[in-house]
Amino acid sequence: MSPTDSATYERLEKDVTAVKNDIAALTDQITDALNNFAGTAGKQARRGYKQARANAEAAMDDMSERGSAMMDAAQDAASSIEESLEDVITQRPLATVGLALGVGFLIGAMWRR
Repeated sequence: MSPTDSATYERLEKDVTAVKNDIAALTDQITDALNNFAGTAGKQARRGYKQARANAEAAMDDMSERGSAMMDAAQDAASSIEESLEDVITQRPLATVGLALGVGFLIGAMWRR
């Protein structure tokens, strides 16, 4: 091998080594970037899950409160009707008995058909 060939070979060997080192560094950079991306995506997914869970819990609490309010309103209405009926029965007992007999007669007549 001539000295020129030897120098060219050494230069080529250094260039190949430099390219190998550059590829290794690029591989490390890509790996770091992918790991960072995966970590960020995981954090965002966890954040989204926590937010969705909080929203669902808030909706359930709201529905529970509305259900309680509706039950209270229904109990108040039933109590009001009961009080009104008691007042009518107390004030007009004969009319109430007559109305009850009339309704019973109508139901009996319809039942026969």
